[in-house]
Amino acid sequence: MTSFYKTTFWKRLRAACLKRDRICTTPGCNARAVVADHIIPRSKGGADALENLRGLCIRHHNMRRHGNEPYLKGCNTNGQPVDPNHWWNS
Repeated sequence: MTSFYKTTFWKRLRAACLKRDRICTTPGCNARAVVADHIIPRSKGGADALENLRGLCIRHHNMRRHGNEPYLKGCNTNGQPVDPNHWWNS
């Protein structure tokens, strides 16, 4: 963890993200969001801006930290069912 995450700027940005995303933004997850996650990681040039943050529950954040983008089984990365006959695709 870098010292950036101890700054007042980050703490305010994190609070704004979690106020906006009270529930985990992973499709189908209804757990409380507790982590302000960079959609495009800072290490890959992602901005420290609300538009580049999403609220995640701890489970989905840990999945992402270990190289797995969180999404539901049977769904694509946008959370849409892969099965073309699924009722969501009607």
